[in-house]
Amino acid sequence: MSVVILTVSEDEADIRLDRYFRRHYPHLTQGALQKLCRTGQIRVDGKRAEASTRLQPGQAVRVPPIPVSSAARPVRDERPPLDERLVREIKGMVLYQDQQVIVLNKPAGLAVQGGPGITKHVDMMLDGLREGDDPRPRLVHRIDRDTSGILLLARSPGIAAKLAAAFRGRDIKKTYWAVVVGRPDPQEGEIDQPLVRLGMGPNAIMVAADRKDKEAQFARTVYKVVDAAARKFSWLEMSPLTGRTHQLRVHCESLTTPIMGDPKYGGEAAHVDGFADQLHLHARELDIPHPAGGRLVVSAALPPHMQETFRSLGFVAGSTPGPSRRSR
Repeated sequence: MSVVILTVSEDEADIRLDRYFRRHYPHLTQGALQKLCRTGQIRVDGKRAEASTRLQPGQAVRVPPIPVSSAARPVRDERPPLDERLVREIKGMVLYQDQQVIVLNKPAGLAVQGGPGITKHVDMMLDGLREGDDPRPRLVHRIDRDTSGILLLARSPGIAAKLAAAFRGRDIKKTYWAVVVGRPDPQEGEIDQPLVRLGMGPNAIMVAADRKDKEAQFARTVYKVVDAAARKFSWLEMSPLTGRTHQLRVHCESLTTPIMGDPKYGGEAAHVDGFADQLHLHARELDIPHPAGGRLVVSAALPPHMQETFRSLGFVAGSTPGPSRRSR
């Protein structure tokens, strides 16, 4: 056995390094993979990488000698039949679908992908959206487990690569709604606050960072107050200009107006008696370049707990428009 250099294909755009290895080396355990990463034996473009590193087409993955029963090659994804209840559940989330994309309204509390302690997630349910012998739909991006709203899927690997590239650029507009405790001052503007990760695994958090910190990631969010209940609560509309983990939650906290019900960043101020103790953050609208041309705009209705909070505070969201396709 010797070192192998694999090139990431277009069909594998934005895949995590650990999932990439599960595809090519299904007998390699997660623990063994993490050890190979820690010791620098697995590298991406010559650099050390973590299991969570996301790969891009054309990158070179260094694979050390691994005792496997076959040569490195994509392995057919054999999964047991999906329970009919899960099929109905995932189909009930569909807001829009065509031959290229599927758009879901993910409920709050449902994880997008698996992890420690997670036994049910969107990724495990995607077979319920397959049509005949078509490829299994692919996740294009992710939102937090406790965040509700729009989640975009691609019907084929090639479409997934195109959309992943669009997400890395600036040709996609994402709009979120949040209920925060307090009222921001000023009531609209741009938050330009770098972030840095502290810790590892599920207990890791993102915090505001000094611009001189070499580990800091720049993060920008445009926001405005849509409505307010006195100075106690505000309805914010936010558009992230970057895609950092927990960006909106940390940026709201940096304004000293934490998102209501945020268990990770809001502290005691975010837990308000009389309101649902759930994160009040919703991916409301997605405006994307459609792979077949033109643009697709899809909006998602608020989840039940935010609808109730809106009613209690007198916020009027109006009706949710249907999906629209338009030429450029």
